[in-house]
Order: sequence, then C-alpha cells, then structure tokens
Amino acid sequence: MAISRSQLVKELEPGLNALFGLEYKNYANEHAEIFDSENSDRAFEEEVMLSGFGNAAVKPEGQSVNYDAAQETFTARYTHETLALAFSITEEAIEDNLYDRLASRYTKALARSMANAKQVKAANVLNRAFNSSYTGGDGLELCSTAHTIVAGTFKNELSTAADLNETSLEQALVDIGVMKDERGLKIAAKGVKMIVPNDLQFTAERLMKSAKRTGTADNDINAVMSMGMIPQGYVVNHYLTDSDAWFIKTDVPNGLKHFVRAPIKTAMEGDFETGNVRYKARERYSFGWSDPRGIFGSPGA
Repeated sequence: MAISRSQLVKELEPGLNALFGLEYKNYANEHAEIFDSENSDRAFEEEVMLSGFGNAAVKPEGQSVNYDAAQETFTARYTHETLALAFSITEEAIEDNLYDRLASRYTKALARSMANAKQVKAANVLNRAFNSSYTGGDGLELCSTAHTIVAGTFKNELSTAADLNETSLEQALVDIGVMKDERGLKIAAKGVKMIVPNDLQFTAERLMKSAKRTGTADNDINAVMSMGMIPQGYVVNHYLTDSDAWFIKTDVPNGLKHFVRAPIKTAMEGDFETGNVRYKARERYSFGWSDPRGIFGSPGA
C-alpha cells in the first residue's frame, strides 16, 4: 500500500514547523560485540566439530604403540534468512512536493527497521540460550550443564542458576577454567567479556570496576578486577529480553558466529501504471553458534 496524501494531510498545510517520529536514535550493531562475522557464498554454512585424540598412553619397552582415531562429533548449520522491507509514495504525493520532504525521512526509517530486525535476530540466540526447543549441532540448547562429548560431558552454564553477583561471577570464571575438549582434555579457556541486559548494567559496573569487594565492609580487594579476569569488560545488549540472565564470552574460537550472505542493499523504482515510487531494502544473513564453549551463561535465579 502506497503512502498517499490522505495519510499525510498535515504535510500539505502551510506553516508546518516540524515532523517527528522518524528521527529517533537506535542501538546500532550491538551484535558485533558478541558475534564473530564471516562472509558466506552459499545457501547455508556448516561447521564440523572434530574430537581430536585422547590422552597419550605409556608405551612399554618392546610393545606396539597405541593408535587412536579422531572423529566428527557433530555439525553446526547456519541457514541464512532474507530480511526485507519496502514502502512506496503515490504519484500525487510526489506532485504535491511531499517527495523531497518525506523521502529522506522514510528511507532513514526503513534503514532503522532493518537494523532493529538484525539486532533482534542476533539477541535471540542468547534469549533462547536456555530453551531446549532451540538446539545447536550437538542437539542441546546453547547453554547447558550437560553438553555431551566423546569422554562424558562439559557445562557452559552454572550448575545452580544464580543472579549476577560476586559469588556467581567467580564461579562462572572457575567453571570456564576447567572446560574440556571433546576427548576430555583440559583446554585453557578464559572469559574475555561480560554481556548483560539493560537491567544489570549497574551491577556489572560495580562488579567490574570497584577496587574493593562490593556490598561488604571488609577491606578485601575485588579479585576479578585485580586479576584482570575479564579483560574486555562488559557490554550492555539492549535487545536481551530476560532482565536477570547474563553471559560471559570466552576466548574459545568458533563460538558465536554471524554469516553475511548478502549485505544490505537498497533500491528505488517507479511504477509505470500507478506512477508510485517504491523503495526497498534487503539483506541476507544468519546468526548461531558452532562451539558452545564460546559462551558461558546463567539464566538468573
């Protein structure tokens, strides 16, 4: 449906001082703080988890060496989605000089809608992190206390769900430090960045930047800060929907990923029969994860 003069009657009146409602600021590219972006040239991307080898065994003198076999444990798939939106302006609205006054504003609004959709898509990976209806390559949700591996299980979620505080943050960092690979060998994983919703920004600020322990009269130091345990600090993602869920991004590679199949592209054309001018924006991408060790989280108490 085209934007007509009847929808913009005030625009036709003399003495109009200002238009508003299309000039709001927006939270742009917050996904870049969470996801590693890569380009794609196909309909979907797949990444395969390899198990590696188990612990080396002692070889007795004169005996044969033990052989081990690596294997593929699971495949993570990223299926790209197309996001698009359009609007049109009638020929009559253009004739009455509404084109110049409104086109730039509505194209900005179009870009804002596209950007907002991308942030919602990205944040949904974390919003659904504890929901067993949304699973990854290993058949489990992103954050779980029992991700299956060849040699047992590992966890990237607190054993007991807890709100963000000094105790739960320290426990999360301890749990990250004992993560294992697919064959049960220890990996040197560390937390690098905390991700919190808007509601937890003040709690995160106190935990990350106070020189002393928060909420206590003791003269103890803030161990997380003094040890540089989360070197990239914290970021607020305004599209997280759970007010007490929080996450720590780790330095494990191939964790949360964003594949760009087609970057945003805009187009404009006139329609011969109606005379309307049409505008369209379109892009194609996917968000997801390969190795769940790339993130650690808690849904809150």
